Amino acid sequence: MFLSVFDMFKIGVGPSSSHTMGPMVAAAHFLDTMRESPFEFHGLKASLHGSLAFTGVGHATDRATVLGLAGFLPDTYIHEDAEATLATIRDQKSVTPKDLPTLAFDPREDLRFDFGPALPGHANGMILMATDRQGDVILQETYYSIGGGFVVTEDELNEGKATDEGAPVPYPFKSGSEMLQMAQTSGKSIADMKRANEHARGGPENMNKGCKRIWQVMNDCIDRGLANEGILPGGLDVRRRAKSISESLLAERGMNLAAPHTINDWISAYAMAVNEENAAGGQVVTAPTNGAAGVLPAVIRYWLDHVPGATTAKIDDFLLTAAAIGGLVKFNASISGAEAGCQAEVGSAAAMAAAGLCAVMGGTPEQVENAAEIALEHHLGMTCDPIKGLVQVPCIERNGLGAIKAVSAASLALRGDGQHLVPLDSVIETMRQTGADMHEKYKETSLGGLAVNVPNC
Repeated sequence: MFLSVFDMFKIGVGPSSSHTMGPMVAAAHFLDTMRESPFEFHGLKASLHGSLAFTGVGHATDRATVLGLAGFLPDTYIHEDAEATLATIRDQKSVTPKDLPTLAFDPREDLRFDFGPALPGHANGMILMATDRQGDVILQETYYSIGGGFVVTEDELNEGKATDEGAPVPYPFKSGSEMLQMAQTSGKSIADMKRANEHARGGPENMNKGCKRIWQVMNDCIDRGLANEGILPGGLDVRRRAKSISESLLAERGMNLAAPHTINDWISAYAMAVNEENAAGGQVVTAPTNGAAGVLPAVIRYWLDHVPGATTAKIDDFLLTAAAIGGLVKFNASISGAEAGCQAEVGSAAAMAAAGLCAVMGGTPEQVENAAEIALEHHLGMTCDPIKGLVQVPCIERNGLGAIKAVSAASLALRGDGQHLVPLDSVIETMRQTGADMHEKYKETSLGGLAVNVPNC
């Protein structure tokens, strides 16, 4: 099983990888299908289902779908251009994608939220349609946004689309036990095995440049979040806090007042900075999702800024190790909050970050696997219940606590020898089962939990 580090860490736009990036990618795919079709098209329609309908406005799913049908993509998204395009579409009631004619599309009439049962394939479903001159549908495709910006068509889902397509890789592990066995046999670290796999698919230069780019975007996002202040959009009037927290920490440090436990506040500030940027629709990196995007970069920043001996030369090892763990979770369970709750998002992110930190601090493969297991185990059962469907409360603070848990898990694992009772594979399977048993109202629908017990208007 192979899932590239660049599949796990995608550069995109907030606030949600599954609800914002996924629909935008699906729309781009549909435009490509239209370009290859012999039909003459005159209009577009779209319907959102399941979680995409229930929390679509809060997650900007409607906006992302419209922009996707206009030709926007997450990795090249420019906010100012998007705003101008949306205004034009609302005014002219049409879109003009590249290499296609101007197509009738009025978002108020042609984009429908279906609040009935979810589509059968996944909680995040959407149907895109192209019409002829009479308004009859002549091309239609059903898409599922399955978490982390990954999108599959209905046919691909039914056929069990493989995540492993391409040249053979030297270390194709699909479980934690296989990963440890290969590490023991080869004498390589998890990062080295993952690096060899990446080289087999994309070459060393592509991997090196890509990892540098990923960390640059993550770090820039932290810096922007620590510098920006004000009220986040969406109507909850949530104040940005990362800047004020970091400023107070710096002031305490200058007066030699900082208590040892305030390191947790630094970790939280880094994570919250990212998720405040995400909530504002800024550029983030899925890690493995947007809703959990703050955990892993916060742990890297903590390591670089606060741990003696840390060096940027090892960031590749951190990212590669984390991606290996994230791939196991995605392949064997889920990274989608709409499918398995927040245990699949922040829990997975904490496991990835714990593994990466353990690795760069000298942990053995067994200790790295233990670190991931500890972090994920103590997120089991966590629901996804965003108030008003916004990726703000409890999401922003939750990333801070997930990062703290990741650091603690790595530290605990490094204090041991890698031997432990519960394997990572067992925790991943438990997470999958727990997600399947979890009531739908606790899985990113905003129909239960905090979303209904806290006034949101």
